[in-house]
Parts: sequence; structure tokens; C-alpha cells
Amino acid sequence: MLSAALLSLLVLLARAQAQPIVSGAAWADTSGNPIQAHGAGILKVGSTFYWLGEDKSLNSALFHAVSCYSSPDLVHWTRQNDALTPLAGTIISSSDIVERPKVVYNQKNAEYVMWFHSDTSSYGAAMVGVATAQTPCGPYTYKSSFKPLGADSRDESVFQDDDAAHTAYLLYASDNNQNFKIAQLDADYYNVTAVTSELTAATLEAPGIVKRDGDYFLIASHTSGWAPNPNKWFSASSLAGPWSAQQDIAPAATRTWYSQNAFDLPLAAAGASVYMGDRWRPDLLGSSRYVWYPLDFASGAPALVHADVWTVDVAAGTYAVASGTSYEAESGVRGGTSTILSSSIFSGGEAVGYLGHGGTVTINNVQGTGGAHWVALYFANGDSTYRNVTVSVNGGAATLVDQPDTGGQAVLSVPVQLSLKSGANSITFGAGQTNYAADLDRIVVY
Repeated sequence: MLSAALLSLLVLLARAQAQPIVSGAAWADTSGNPIQAHGAGILKVGSTFYWLGEDKSLNSALFHAVSCYSSPDLVHWTRQNDALTPLAGTIISSSDIVERPKVVYNQKNAEYVMWFHSDTSSYGAAMVGVATAQTPCGPYTYKSSFKPLGADSRDESVFQDDDAAHTAYLLYASDNNQNFKIAQLDADYYNVTAVTSELTAATLEAPGIVKRDGDYFLIASHTSGWAPNPNKWFSASSLAGPWSAQQDIAPAATRTWYSQNAFDLPLAAAGASVYMGDRWRPDLLGSSRYVWYPLDFASGAPALVHADVWTVDVAAGTYAVASGTSYEAESGVRGGTSTILSSSIFSGGEAVGYLGHGGTVTINNVQGTGGAHWVALYFANGDSTYRNVTVSVNGGAATLVDQPDTGGQAVLSVPVQLSLKSGANSITFGAGQTNYAADLDRIVVY
């Protein structure tokens, strides 16, 4: 039997080695396969989290499956059976749209109820769909699709309040996305009974609500198709409103760090929440990334904490942002046609441009401790489409890193895992590629 001292040491070691959340990187499940769960809905049952989302592995907007993953810690995710699959002859066939699945537990009927955006391929139906199951991952039995109270519903979510009746509400973009509505669900969670609140001419989508200290915080994006925009927050002391004026949850120029809200998960009543967003890639939907950041309320208002690498203590409702070492690109050794660029958006006012197509930069004396390190590339891409850059460590094989557009007025980061030897390393960017890479501001090594 292990001694108490040894058990304590093992616990401390486990905490010290806690695996991080790394936003924007490629995430894999416990079997090593890419996680396909976009438009996330998170459900906690006991000590287990369930992540339901859209499987976009076919790189199509059409319905392939609502996937379901389980995790004890929000980091390690195991794929379970698909929660919902296409049903021929209905509006949830493989030729239709099923998006943003959200699940709530109905105590009255002891069942799990899934709500989702149900639509045709042309997005002309604008309905919600409902399905039920006896377990979190189901499989779910499809019930119906309909327009709530006869009105449009496109992007949607479901919020379950903490009152004695566990009252649940549908949050939805309505009236051709012009008005945003909150409607109470019936006791079974199968339908809506009445509109509780309406934000007219709000043009909101991708909604979520966090309740904190009796106040409700609505988080949503505006409508710009697959492209990101500055997501907003609104507050009210009642779901009936009135709602405050909109405010940014992140610096506007970053367009919510190139993401769109999907779900907002409270960690504890008095702790932080987790913003769970999608970094959509419409030309390759299955490669869309997940952007999860701490949603901090220290100021009394929700604010995203930009963190390349961070850990979460689920039980305590706390988070910790990893610290890294920054290396400026302009301090590296440039090759070919690369050049120094100047702008106030860059760290230190400078970056290296014209990488790729013959231009390179090598950052020397990058300190490592041996083995895998997360390295965040901070860059600016003024195109309206993705770029990419080759990354080579100590002359080794190149890794290709995708670089989304940054809107022209912001610097974004994309982490990549690289193997660094103990001591000094040299990392080269842009070698061996015929296309241009984004402008490199700096890197941060974790």
C-alpha cells in the first residue's frame, strides 16, 4: 500500500504535469484522430464532460453526424458513438443541415433533450430540431423540426437556469437573422411556450449565456458568414431584460482572436468560465480549429484572456496561463528576399515580411529543455484567405503551419508542437516554399 506521503507526491506530480489547452492547434482524441465536434455543446454529468458537435470530416456543411466525446478534465477527449446521424426521408437527411447541437437534461422525464439548427441545404427552412435519448451520447431519437412560435430560427443554443424548476430557454437568431429571441421551453423541453425577451435589429448569432451572481451574460457574434467578427456581450438581471448595450469580449481588431462563439461553460459559481469558439475554415471545414480561452469576470464583466497555452482546474473553477519566452523575428538572420516591416501592431514595432518564395528568417539561440515544446507563431496575414509557413528546427524536416487571415489590423498566434533539444536551437521559417507566408512578428516558446 502506498504511504500517504507518496500519494501526496504523486498528486503533486500529476498536477505539475497537467496537460494544457492549446487554442488554434490541431486537437486529437485519445485514439489520435482529429476531434470533429464543431459548433460545440457541452454537458456535464457527474464528473464527466460530454462534448457534442458537428462532424465536418467530409469538409461539407451538410449533415454527416452529431459526434459525442467524453472527458474527465476538458483536455483528454474520447470519442463515443455518434449521438445523431442522418435519417433519410426527413429534414435531417445527409442532404440537409444540422448545426449547433445543444443538450440539456430534463428531470421530469429523466431524459436528455437535444436542440439543434435544422435546415435545408439552402438555409431556407430556418427551423429548430429536437431529439431525445436516455444517455448523454444517445443515440438520440429524432422527434421533429419546426419554426418556434412560427418564426425563423437559425443559429441557436439552449440555456438551463438554476431555479427550482430547472427552466430552460431557447436562444435563437430569428426573422432572417435580424432579431434575436429568448423563448421559454415547455416542461418537457420539446417546444417553446412564449418569447421571454427580444433584441430587435441585433443581427446576432452563435449565442450562449453564462449566469453569474444572479446576472445573465449573453455572448454572441454578429452575422458575417463563415468569417469572424468581434463577438459581443450583453448583461441583464433577468432573462426578460432589459439588456445592456453590446460590448466587446476581446479587442475588436482581433475579431475575437479569429473565432466565433459556440458555447460558454461556467467552471464554478464564483470562478471563471470557458469560452469555446470555432475558428472556421470554410474551404476545408474539417480542418476548422477550436479556440478555447478563459472567460474571466475579475472586472465584473466577461473578458477573454488570450492564452496560447493554459491549464484549467475543473474542481476549483480556476485557470493558469503558461508563461513562455519570446523571440523577436526581426532579431533573426534573414535570407533571400525577406525584409523588415514596421507597424505599430507588431511587438517592438517590427516584423519580418516576404517569407517564402525565396525569403527566410532563422531565429537562433532558442532555448529548449529537450523534447516537445509548444511554440506559438505570432503573425499578420493581410490576405482574405489562409497562408502557411514552413518551420524547420535545427535543419530538420519542415512542419507546415496554417496561418488564417488576420484582418490587416491585428496579430494572431497559432501554436505548433516542435521538438527542441536541450540548450540552444535554431528555427527557420519560410524555407522551401514557393508561396508567400504571413509576416512573422515573433515566436513564444513554452
